[in-house]
This record gives sequence, C-alpha cells and structure tokens, in this order.
Amino acid sequence: MKHWLVKTEPETYGWADLVSKKEDIWDGVRNYQARNFLKDMAEGDLVMVYHSGKHREVVGLAKVSEESFPDPADEEGKGWVAVRLAAENELKRPVTLQEIKGQEELSEMLLLKQSRLSVMPLTANEFDFILQLAEK
Repeated sequence: MKHWLVKTEPETYGWADLVSKKEDIWDGVRNYQARNFLKDMAEGDLVMVYHSGKHREVVGLAKVSEESFPDPADEEGKGWVAVRLAAENELKRPVTLQEIKGQEELSEMLLLKQSRLSVMPLTANEFDFILQLAEK
C-alpha cells in the first residue's frame, strides 16, 4: 500500500465536501507530474487531504476507492486522469504547514520541495509522523 497527499482549495472543494458526498471523483489535475502520481494510485491506498490557500494544513484521511480513469473534465482529450476517493476520517486536529516545516523527520517531503504539486506521494514514515502530530 502506498500513501499520498492531495491538495485542494477548501473554498472550491474542501474536506467537508468530500465528507458530505462520502466518495467522489478527484479530478481537474493539470500538471503532468501530479497526473503521473494519480496513475500510480491503487485501490486501498491511503490519502491525506491538505487544504491549501489561507489555512495550509492536513485535515483528513481518504482512501482510493477507484484507480485512475480518464478525467471526465478533460474536454480536450489530452490524457488527464482522475481517481475516486472515499472519505475515511477527519484528523483529531489539523496539522499545519508550519508544524510540518518544523519537523526534521518531514524535511524531505515533496510538499516542502515541490510545493506547487497538487498530488504527491508520502513515505510510510511521513504519513505515520503526520498522524502522530495530529494526535498531540
């Protein structure tokens, strides 16, 4: 099983939207590297949902419920893909970007190295460490 982080603007589509639908298509990704990460997602993989914008923080956990398929929003047929995510649970408390930046154990995260990516892998250690921070 792999671990992932997806970023979203909560004003456009946030954690609460995914929770209210229980399961939804994660589409609209228009970066080639992020698209390739979507293609690497497998059913059952765990995904952290990160709110970008004003409140930069990891807020919830989802699970990949359907592997990549053609993005229905790809009107030009350029090969973009989407996945289906199912909401699992909200973190006990959000883990902010500032907290993440302050942790030596997380210093190699792609979130810090390539901050513009909207989909990125996490190591199992990074995933577990963020969960531990959420429990504090």
